[in-house]
Amino acid sequence: MSTPQPGIFAQGTTAHAFLEFDLHAVELPRAVAALLQLRSPAVSAGGVNLVIAFGADLWRRIAGHRAPDSLRAFAEVIGPDGRRAPATQHDVWLWISGSTPDVVFEHARAAAGALAGVAALAAEQTCFVHRDSRDLTGFVDGTANPEMLEAPAVALVADGQAGEAGSHVIAMRWVHDLAAFDALPVREQERVFGRTKVDSVELEGTTKPPTAHIARVEIHDDIGRELQIYRRGVPYGTVAEHGLYFVAFSAELTRFDRMLARMFGTSGDGQHDRLVEFSRPVSGAYYFAPSLTALAELR
Repeated sequence: MSTPQPGIFAQGTTAHAFLEFDLHAVELPRAVAALLQLRSPAVSAGGVNLVIAFGADLWRRIAGHRAPDSLRAFAEVIGPDGRRAPATQHDVWLWISGSTPDVVFEHARAAAGALAGVAALAAEQTCFVHRDSRDLTGFVDGTANPEMLEAPAVALVADGQAGEAGSHVIAMRWVHDLAAFDALPVREQERVFGRTKVDSVELEGTTKPPTAHIARVEIHDDIGRELQIYRRGVPYGTVAEHGLYFVAFSAELTRFDRMLARMFGTSGDGQHDRLVEFSRPVSGAYYFAPSLTALAELR
């Protein structure tokens, strides 16, 4: 049985940094050696957690037949109304989280330095936990996330499959239009999300529109079972620009595709997620976070 990267499930961290890199034209063994320098034990309290993930092309080059067949780069999504989720795929993605911004900054800088000879830093974003895990809109984020005991089954490739105990990752930076959203009455804001704002209770019956966010991102398999993802997104921002750095982990890449199609109105039912009227993605990428076991086998 393979061991997943524990940082995927680490709780209690309040400071976050996300780094994306593009590999230079260097020999693959040299690049792999530099990347493996980054791997370190991850803890949930008082320390720093590291998750490393790879773009589809790079992980296939590294892992060969051990890579899941479903891996692919993020593809741009364009809705019938012109709203779009752009593709900004890179080779390597790092998520560094910890208890304080200064410690996370030091580790992020060290990671970038360790990769300087083999990769260029293409994008970075620092994030924070807002109040009691609320999005900047004021709504609790991740209310429907699976509990800790259930999360591995949702987030990880099943044992016995290619890439077992690894996880498919989606990373998107969303920019909120808080002025427009805050102008809505609270009752209308709740209809956008499909939950109450104060206590995050799901709306019921006709009070939850089919265009509500939680209605659009709820998907099912052929026999009606809900297909979940494990959300780990966190807010970011300055006064001038702010939003959500959306991160989620899944046992299957197709779950992300289906949710995005329902959000942007390309699923064929004539509906879109009202949340995209108040927030727009400016980046989008798919990665694969292999198990610790798979990373150790590369040494």
